[in-house]
Amino acid sequence: MPAKTTLVLGASPKPDRYSHMAVRRLQAGGHPVIAVAYRASHIGDLPIVTEIPEGVSVDTVTFYLNANNQRDWEDRLLALKPKRFIFNPGAENHHLAELARKAGIEVVNGCTLVMLASGLY
Repeated sequence: MPAKTTLVLGASPKPDRYSHMAVRRLQAGGHPVIAVAYRASHIGDLPIVTEIPEGVSVDTVTFYLNANNQRDWEDRLLALKPKRFIFNPGAENHHLAELARKAGIEVVNGCTLVMLASGLY
């Protein structure tokens, strides 16, 4: 199965955060990761950037920000035209999910960590 580049929105440098765990498990599974957050930092050697890099091809966007904090990113995320959005628990966003569906993006309300652990990623 080919690697799927995943953009993790709301990535945290704190090891106890689910977004941090997701980045680590994605990397362990061989998936390229783009970690994005409001504050620049690092998860190991991976930089957490504050802007979505230009010209990237993204298969999946996984959300670890609540719906209010996603607003600033909506247009840029939709413009990426990923295959799917995964809204992790607490990050569900009905408005953005509807926009995504209309744009042909698969919407999953689920847990990236569970999906990885169960082979459903």
